[in-house]
Amino acid sequence: MKKINSICIIDDDPITVFGIQKMLGLVTEYEQLYKFVNGKAAIDAIIDMLNNNTPLPQVIFLDINMPIMDGWQFLEEFIKLPIKETVRINIVTSSIDDFDRNNWNHYKEQTHHLITFNNKPIKKEEMEQITKVA
Repeated sequence: MKKINSICIIDDDPITVFGIQKMLGLVTEYEQLYKFVNGKAAIDAIIDMLNNNTPLPQVIFLDINMPIMDGWQFLEEFIKLPIKETVRINIVTSSIDDFDRNNWNHYKEQTHHLITFNNKPIKKEEMEQITKVA
């Protein structure tokens, strides 16, 4: 099992955050875990990391329906950042709307980052796959 330097969970649902965190403990090792309740708090923190030469999260779990800044707005800002490394971004949603799948395809084509679309709840086997560093 390869150790991940840092993981970021961006989700406003504390039950989902707890579940992801619990499952992470079963499938991988990591140094740092960042948690944010909306995309704005997360993007601001990531910009600060960039400005301070702090290592960025290697894996991000991203909800798309959140207040203040949703997941799509976060992605719009994230892919504009001058990040050379490839970050694995796991969209985690309960949405079955074609609009969301189309948005996912749009963003996948706009960036070098690895973006996956995962429906809640995430199973342990899926977690093992989506925590592999891009």
